[in-house]
Amino acid sequence: MHPSRRRVRLTVCATVVLLGTAVGCAPQDAAPGGTQAAGKRSCAPGRLATVTPGTVTVGTDEPAYAPWFNDDDPANGKGYESAVTYAVAAELGYGKGAVRWRNVPFNSAFAPGAKTFDFDINQVSISASRRQAVAFSSGYYDVRQAVVALKGSKAAGARSIADLKGVRLGAQVGTTSLDVVNDTIRPDRPAAVFQKNDLAKSALKNGQVDAILVDLPTAFYITSAELKDAVVVGQFAQRGPAKEQFGLVLDKESPLTGCVTAAVDALRRKGTLAALEKRWLADAVDVPVLK
Repeated sequence: MHPSRRRVRLTVCATVVLLGTAVGCAPQDAAPGGTQAAGKRSCAPGRLATVTPGTVTVGTDEPAYAPWFNDDDPANGKGYESAVTYAVAAELGYGKGAVRWRNVPFNSAFAPGAKTFDFDINQVSISASRRQAVAFSSGYYDVRQAVVALKGSKAAGARSIADLKGVRLGAQVGTTSLDVVNDTIRPDRPAAVFQKNDLAKSALKNGQVDAILVDLPTAFYITSAELKDAVVVGQFAQRGPAKEQFGLVLDKESPLTGCVTAAVDALRRKGTLAALEKRWLADAVDVPVLK
C-alpha cells in the first residue's frame, strides 16, 4: 500500500473510532449495586434478562408473615410486599401471570453467591455491609423498629432505652431488630436469637423472653391479631441522616438493578407506594419514641 494512502486510511479509522466512542459508547451512570443505569433499550417492557425468559422470579421466606403478605400466600397480591411486588413487575412490563415465587430463607437472600431469583422481597434493610454481597433497589418502605411485650410485664412499662437494659430481649437472627438490641439498647445480658419471628413470638408468649423487637407494622399485627395480651411498648427514632429502608435484593452483578430501581422510584413518584402502605400497613399513631 502506498504510504500516503496508508496515512489517509489510518486517519479515517481513528476518526470513526473517536466518533463511535463519542456517539455510541458514552458511559452510563452507575446504578445501586454497581450495575448500569436503566435505559430505554435495557429496560424494554417485558424484555429483561430474567432468570427465566418472559417471567420475573421473586424470592421470599416461608412462612410469609402478615401484614407483608396475607394468608401465607405471596402470590395472592394481598399484603404490602405482595402488592409492591406486582406493582414493580407491572412497571417492568410483566403481568401478574408472569410472576413466579420462590422460597428463599431470610439470611440466604443477602448471603454471598449466585441467586436463583430476579429480586427478593422480605423486609431486608439496606445496609453497607449487605451491599458487599448483593445489590439493592432504592427503598420501598421507611422502617422503624419497635418493642413488643406482654401486658403488665416489667418490659411493658418501659419508657426509655435505659428501662430495657435489664429485661430479657429477643429478635430474629440477621435482622436490623437484632442490631438495635445490640447497638442501641445494649442490654445487660445477650439477646435471645431466633431463626424466625414465629419462634420469637412463642418465646414471648411462654415467658422465655420479656420482650421482642420487630419492625413497627409487624408489631401492630402481632398485638392486634396474634398475641392479644401483648402491647407495642414503643418505637425507635431513625438515627443519622440516612433512613433505614427495606430494599429489593438482587444479585451483586445483576443487570436488572437499574431497571428495578427505576420501577421502585416511579411507584414512589406516582404515589403508589404511599397508597399501598396506607391500605396494608397500620399507622404509627400513639406509639411513644424510646430515647
